[in-house]
Amino acid sequence: MMKIRTQRLASLLLGAVYLSPLAATGAAAQDQSATAAQRAETTLKQMTEAEKTVLTVGILAMPFGEDSAPLPEEAVLGAGYIPGIARLDVPALTETDASLGISWIGGLRGDGATALPAGLAMASTWNRTLIERGGQMIGAEARAKGFNVLLAGGVNLLRDPRNGRNFEYLGEDPLLAGTLVGHSIRGVQSNDIIATIKHLALNGQETGRKYVDSIISEDAAYESDLLAFKIGIEIGNPGAVMCAYNRVNGEPACGSAWLMNDVLKQDWGYKGFVMSDWGAVPGLDAALAGLDQQSGSQLDTRVFFGDMLARAAHDDPAYARRLDDMNRRILWAMYYNNLDTNPVVPGVPIDFEVHADIAQDVAEQGIVLLRNRDGALPLAARAQSIAVIGGYADSGVLSGAGSSQVQGKGGPAISVPLSNVGPTAAFITESYHASSPLAALRAQAPDADITYRNGRYISEAVAQAKKAEVAIVFATQWASEGYDQPDLTLPNGQDALIAAVADAQPNTIVVLETGGPVLMPWLDKTAAVIEAWYPGARGGEAIASVIFGKVNPSGRLPITFPAAETQWPRSRVDGADTVEPEFFGNPPEGAAPLRADYDIEGSDVGYRWFARQGQRPLFAFGHGLSYTDFESSELVTDGHSAKVTVRNTGDRDGATVVQLYLTSRNGEPLTRLAGFERVELAAGETRTVTITIDSRILAERNGDHWQMPAGRYRFDVGSDAQTMTVSQSVTLPSRTWPSIAAR
Repeated sequence: MMKIRTQRLASLLLGAVYLSPLAATGAAAQDQSATAAQRAETTLKQMTEAEKTVLTVGILAMPFGEDSAPLPEEAVLGAGYIPGIARLDVPALTETDASLGISWIGGLRGDGATALPAGLAMASTWNRTLIERGGQMIGAEARAKGFNVLLAGGVNLLRDPRNGRNFEYLGEDPLLAGTLVGHSIRGVQSNDIIATIKHLALNGQETGRKYVDSIISEDAAYESDLLAFKIGIEIGNPGAVMCAYNRVNGEPACGSAWLMNDVLKQDWGYKGFVMSDWGAVPGLDAALAGLDQQSGSQLDTRVFFGDMLARAAHDDPAYARRLDDMNRRILWAMYYNNLDTNPVVPGVPIDFEVHADIAQDVAEQGIVLLRNRDGALPLAARAQSIAVIGGYADSGVLSGAGSSQVQGKGGPAISVPLSNVGPTAAFITESYHASSPLAALRAQAPDADITYRNGRYISEAVAQAKKAEVAIVFATQWASEGYDQPDLTLPNGQDALIAAVADAQPNTIVVLETGGPVLMPWLDKTAAVIEAWYPGARGGEAIASVIFGKVNPSGRLPITFPAAETQWPRSRVDGADTVEPEFFGNPPEGAAPLRADYDIEGSDVGYRWFARQGQRPLFAFGHGLSYTDFESSELVTDGHSAKVTVRNTGDRDGATVVQLYLTSRNGEPLTRLAGFERVELAAGETRTVTITIDSRILAERNGDHWQMPAGRYRFDVGSDAQTMTVSQSVTLPSRTWPSIAAR
């Protein structure tokens, strides 16, 4: 089914709205960048002093509260608006959220968009090409709706499994997350619009998110979270970077000269601009620290980058130089992405069916089969009676809330408000996309007796499960920006529901729609468990296709599922017991300091921490089952690349992810993903796969250099981060290369 749809997509791409040349790479990209820099310099020389602050400050482009000022006539209802300079043919910037599709913004725009699955689902595909195609798709919809800036590119590493925004991001490994976000950005920007990468940096929790202080050594940050950003920038070359709400080592991230000047602009040579998160600007001096644009200025305590910045530039040469550089960078991003020569044209028709096909491909490849006892799945189409229970499966599939919330045309199938108090209430509803798993299951097994019970009463669900041959329990864990999970249990008594149904019906399949890892006290009672994440616009169809075997599952976990919360470096989110959740609000007066101590694990995030502690998780990073079997052999590596022979030893076509790990260096055990490649194999097919090794994974950062000691390096191919199947060791010479340019 997936191959047929992919072939249909290939034939339709020629006429699809989102088709455009891929972002330039290599020498072509360098030439494009140089031309953009020359054009930016020419425009800058023509700007008046008054014009130089125009591009540095934007507004939230939607009504917000009773005292909201009318929007400028030329603004597009969305996340943000920055006026252009018509005299110089500099276009306005029209901004929309987010990484998963064009934001619903609380229903203020009723035109709908295509929802990609959650970031964790995208990461579970381990498929660069598919994720780039998804970026192309959402970038095209942004363009068709009149936006030339997409606030996409979320790549914060999963340092806490309870973080409410984990669902938006791409997992816990810097190589995997950075690679995929880079390809997503390339796809977005192929539409001649700007994409961001966000949130710089170490934005690991929502509790007290505007003042929690992320503590970490510079070296550990470079080896983990910053490495994900660097890889993403290398691949995608985003026009903008969005800084974060939190503090980093005592400084507000949007006022951190270390992050914005030293790391991003000086060390990495980044040419684009840094925009603030909405309401994250600490003061005027953030400009000197490297911030180029104040976003959503109504949400800050005042407009710092308007008249205040103009006066500072008039009186202080340091601010005058900085103001020129701010404009230079914003103009470079515009010209590099052809915003002026290929302006967006609102109203271009969108082929939602073609775009939904892409979303379904991502969902199908991102679904992870966690458990499959005695081949319980795929379900035979001849199954005569199936009890479907819980999760609003009769109506739709769950999505995450906040600024990344997307809805299709017509809005959500179900919307459960968390509250009706305050202007942010519309952003934080528990919403379900109109893609019913129950309807999809019935469509794929039209002769079966498939019943549904909502699971509110355990006794009713158990009675229905006993009467059926198979029970499928849909379990949900809703997550939202602005809120962290208090723990890793399933809410609303769902753990008890699953346990009771599984006791009554041994052939119980659990489908999880979650925004991160959850505990599974009922696991051993079940026949099969599927992690579907938040599966997007066609999630119901994707789930049914995996359950009935029309799609062979190939997803692999981009995060670790712990066996207990105590296995994590921090047993609680700092402030979870004392801080009132907030969305856009500023820290309350006298708020107690919050401290997220990331020096505990340093760069050993997720599976690396488990390896360091010698702990076994419930499900390891990289885990995922298939309806066929694969065998890896003949690993050959020189430390720069590796070749692995992979064979499909089963009787079904399928896909696997070849995962290459560095497992020891000079006898010191460690576990680091060194490279990966997703490969599709027909039954019985054998193929040799080549994997490029990023040398930064083999090294340590020490001050201003990366250092790779001489010695013996062992590499393993694993089916996950804890299960290695074939290995080779190689002796490598020492290497040292600079990390930071001379200051």
